[in-house]
Amino acid sequence: MPRPNIIFIMSDDHAAHAISAYGSRVNRTPHLDRIAEEGVRMDAVFCTNSICSPSRASILTGTYSHVNGVSSIWTEMDYRVPTFIDVLHERGYRTGMFGKWHLGEHGQSLPRGFDAWKIFPGQGDYVDPEMIDADGAHVVPGYATDIVTDLALDWIDDVADEPFVAMVHHKAPHRPWVPDEKHKHLYADGTIPEPETFFDDYETRSRAVRSVHMTIADDMGADDLKQEVPEHLRGEENRHARMSWKYQIYMRDYLQTVQSIDDNVGRLLDHLEEKGLAENTLVVYTSDQGFFLGDHGWFDKRLMFDQSLQMPMLIRWPAEIAAGSRCEGIITNVDFAATFLDIAGVDAGEAMPTSQGRSFRALLRGEEVEDWPDAAYYRYWEHDDPIHAAPAHYGIRTARHKLIYYYGAGLGVPGASDAEFEPEWELYDLAADPTEVRNVADDPAYAEIRADLEDKLAAYQARYDDEPYRGPGTPAPEWGPYDAELFERVKEYVTNIRATS
Repeated sequence: MPRPNIIFIMSDDHAAHAISAYGSRVNRTPHLDRIAEEGVRMDAVFCTNSICSPSRASILTGTYSHVNGVSSIWTEMDYRVPTFIDVLHERGYRTGMFGKWHLGEHGQSLPRGFDAWKIFPGQGDYVDPEMIDADGAHVVPGYATDIVTDLALDWIDDVADEPFVAMVHHKAPHRPWVPDEKHKHLYADGTIPEPETFFDDYETRSRAVRSVHMTIADDMGADDLKQEVPEHLRGEENRHARMSWKYQIYMRDYLQTVQSIDDNVGRLLDHLEEKGLAENTLVVYTSDQGFFLGDHGWFDKRLMFDQSLQMPMLIRWPAEIAAGSRCEGIITNVDFAATFLDIAGVDAGEAMPTSQGRSFRALLRGEEVEDWPDAAYYRYWEHDDPIHAAPAHYGIRTARHKLIYYYGAGLGVPGASDAEFEPEWELYDLAADPTEVRNVADDPAYAEIRADLEDKLAAYQARYDDEPYRGPGTPAPEWGPYDAELFERVKEYVTNIRATS
């Protein structure tokens, strides 16, 4: 059989619990479900830094943020380490990149190693978006999710006689959640179920978590809702009613943009069947991270709670993956590059010596791998950013427990604050407390478990050569370039909004 094709579809901020294959209570996604039904649903895939640019850099390079230099949404790609696209392109694969890039759009940060590419600048727009390619910038009429799919399908038709990798990267469902006209009737009756933890009081949580600016009640504004909060819902006494009102609008718009993704995934799957490419094409659907859909009263991501940490991942490859299978092995986005190379017949260790991940191809086949990691290591670097005020932290997530250390320092990360906070710990027993509302870090009954997890955390940091925070003066990695002027403009905008709200 010829070398397999790879189609890597990635959305932005699509939580697993907004996919019906994962048991969603809020929507149906029949075309995404089809990938799971005809392939494998991955149940324990985690990002290593839950924010757009760092996750994308880790996927491309198979490395953590401190290695590839992309630590925050303000940091750009400088290719200090190779990408799996570089490797496959050099070995005869045709390579295409369409949609959201978000790793810089000037000079050295532009897409590299692609035969064809067309990307959104920054976050991109939903309607009639500007796009950038090798010839410059121009407006493409239409709806972004349709446009990205059209570009990918046209390119696939041009290169289908050779093995190819198509990166199909959607803007949706990233804020400001502008749906396509044909989906605006969906979920409009105001009856979307609220999550169990919607009115979480954060009673046992760290100060760092209680202080984030990600609450639906207070931090979701008119720009997100496309309307002002009615007078009768303002004030602390109306907080719960205001939350519920905002949630219905937020989720309606979010789920409508997801529906366009689902439709377009269906178009792509049908096209592969029509062209006779389905059998030998690996189709992957994922998101760059998870997202809070009212869980704990929040929206956005960044924190190490599972709704933010988990990446949905559905994979179909009839030549090797059994239909309707499930995989519970713990995987991170750092493992993607090695897996794609393995499937393409390339030894990742030789081709990408900087890679910190390993291929999970054997897991896709349903095989047991005795020495497979039993935990995922996570680190969020963009400390106390001006928009969300999420604290810098790192931690370990096993099948049963999660240990998080909020070390409270920016370490020179672009976009991070210089403020330093008192370090704090959180520990969750995911079997006894699956919704993560009871922090047991200081519970004597968990002292031995915490000690074991601290040892495991230190071991994983050593494995990935990541320096723990040891107080002021801790050395920081050298970060990639960033647009300081844009950051200052955004910071000023956010400050003004808060001052007048």
